[in-house]
Amino acid sequence: MEKATFFDPGASVSVLTTQPLDRLLDYKAPEGGCMLGAFVEVPLGPRKVIGVVWGPGVGDYDRSKLRSVIRVLDAAPMRDEVRTFLIRASEYTLTPMSAMLRLAARAPGLGDPPSMRKVYRLGLGQPDRMTDARSRVLAVLEEFGGLSFTQKELAEMAGVTTSVIKGMVKLGAVAEEDTPRDLPFPPLDADRPGKALTEAQAEAAQTLRAALQGGDYGTTLLKGVTGSGKTEVYLEAVAQAIRQGRQALVLLPEIALTAEFLTRVEDRFGTRPAEWHSGVTMTERRRIWRMAGLGQLQLVVGARSALFLPFQNLGLIIVDEEHDTSYKQEDGVLYNARDMAVLRASICSSQVVLASATPSLESWTNARAGKYRRLELTDRFGPSTLPEMRAIDMRNEQLEAGRWISPSLRTAVQARLNRGEQALLFLNRRGYAPVTLCRACGEQIGCQHCDARMVEHRFLKRLMCHQCGETTPIPTQCPSCKAEGKLAPVGPGVERMGEEVTATFPDARVSVLSSDLFGSARALKAEIETIAAGGADIIIGTQLVAKGHNFPLLTLVGVIDADLGLQGSDLRAAERTFQLMRQVAGRAGRADKPGIALLQTYQPEHPVIQAILSGDEEEFWKAEAAGREAAGVPPFGRMAGIVLSGTDLQTVFDLGNALAQNDTPLRQAGAEVLGPAPAPIARVRGRHRVRLLVKAPKGVAIQSAVARWIAPFKLKGDLRLAVDIDPQSFL
Repeated sequence: MEKATFFDPGASVSVLTTQPLDRLLDYKAPEGGCMLGAFVEVPLGPRKVIGVVWGPGVGDYDRSKLRSVIRVLDAAPMRDEVRTFLIRASEYTLTPMSAMLRLAARAPGLGDPPSMRKVYRLGLGQPDRMTDARSRVLAVLEEFGGLSFTQKELAEMAGVTTSVIKGMVKLGAVAEEDTPRDLPFPPLDADRPGKALTEAQAEAAQTLRAALQGGDYGTTLLKGVTGSGKTEVYLEAVAQAIRQGRQALVLLPEIALTAEFLTRVEDRFGTRPAEWHSGVTMTERRRIWRMAGLGQLQLVVGARSALFLPFQNLGLIIVDEEHDTSYKQEDGVLYNARDMAVLRASICSSQVVLASATPSLESWTNARAGKYRRLELTDRFGPSTLPEMRAIDMRNEQLEAGRWISPSLRTAVQARLNRGEQALLFLNRRGYAPVTLCRACGEQIGCQHCDARMVEHRFLKRLMCHQCGETTPIPTQCPSCKAEGKLAPVGPGVERMGEEVTATFPDARVSVLSSDLFGSARALKAEIETIAAGGADIIIGTQLVAKGHNFPLLTLVGVIDADLGLQGSDLRAAERTFQLMRQVAGRAGRADKPGIALLQTYQPEHPVIQAILSGDEEEFWKAEAAGREAAGVPPFGRMAGIVLSGTDLQTVFDLGNALAQNDTPLRQAGAEVLGPAPAPIARVRGRHRVRLLVKAPKGVAIQSAVARWIAPFKLKGDLRLAVDIDPQSFL
């Protein structure tokens, strides 16, 4: 139990605010005093801002001139271990502390006093007549089960006016209740019987339980083939943490799409866990944040930002699909949630479980070196077996112009349709076509604000830039030469694949799964549930279909372009292609019918394609590790990306050249700087982008060297400098 530090009324205290300042601010403790870590409201100029009491006053100001803390907020004080985590995360990522605090104080209405409010739930009555608006209200309430909404939240999520809800209250179809703003979450039943485990699952679960009982920090890589039941294993670890009175966090890469996972948790523990992600209402986010700090919730299932919740007694962190690139935040605070999970657990003596069928090379290397415990599940659960993997050599296939499904794959799909089974065609390209070309002058339509091609989204009838989000109507004439009727789509996206599939298999029910084709995560979840229940014959999808979904009738996966991820110079290209192909292939044959995965490729002899087909994952990781080690790149070396941006290209390059020419702190530490060079996407949202790359041996303290290097440079005008420690993307 932490020993609380109390500051008497009028004592000088330092406060870290969420404002972009580079220092702590001194104030007088308010009437009644305040605790170390207390969330407070303080005056800053003419404004009132939120902050945290960080310690005793640090300045030598005249105490009589100090302004006073306005009030202490009704929230549990930030614990020492959370403050330590924020400090160390700030030091690791070279992020200002104010930005770290903003991550940890994402509670809507944090300054609001406790009070009663009216909330709305599913009622017992039925509307006298069903309208489209009323059905949407009921659909929202049914989907979110026991969750309650404010009137405004329910109206927004259902897309109706508040008068519709008021009318349904009168009819008893919606229940209106008075309730305290923030209620504790119902307890989870850790002793509720779970699914029967195989011998391998039971052994892995017992190892995790024993690690938790030890009460120390530790990280475990739980590697299991797709469909092996990793979830059931780590849910037993969650149950153990709950029995010990500790809290658990499960991080998922696509939390807004995982209705199936939440149902499995509810089946295991008898009630739904707390959900933390962008699709949750502001009311629910406030409740989760407050209850986490008070210890009145046991389990959070969340996106990467859930890692910054103020848990009172965090005992277990699960990072599911730990290899997934969405765990790396690429804007604002640049951090990898997998690495930050390990950091947070080490501070609060928690256990971390990194679960994946295709782990990142970093985690594989740490397990091989003995830093992480390794548990492996080599067989699928129940009667299902791993899919057979085959390549379709596209050099031997006769394709019609404007078609991308080979005759061999077409025959395999038809065979599944004849048997009443499902087929999945995978193409990791959103939209209709990645390029729109003028056949008169050769112009490729690009974004006016970015150095990127506009992607045609025929469903939306617009061209879209996938860098800045800019959209324009699909033009009828070339913007360069003004020729009419000469614009042509080049290459396929999933929408174009849908068009080809409908023409090729006219009697099949086709579903295209891409995040931009659905107005909300709720609609996308509903479509995934429909597919799992047999509501589609052919599924066409981007990488989101590879993320843990279970389609029992799916027996064939066809990869349209297995070579796509091998293009470019990304040092992780081979690793990511291997992971994605193995993951998407793992969607096939997850029930009692065997599955097969067919990879269309123009280079079947490529080492990555061969590794995917052979299934010899250990040999692939060993070869990939040897190549990275020889090059001195992560995880056998250190890297930091420096991204400079501004509206004037010359000014940006001048800063880049000045940095490169004054690299003494880096050379003294044993690091080198490469660049400056234009970023592969050299302009985004009208800002020119220039990159430098710092490369160093593994033992170099790269953060301190980079901090000393950039410290003398003062940014003027609209120049921006971002530091990305351990970059995952080089765009």
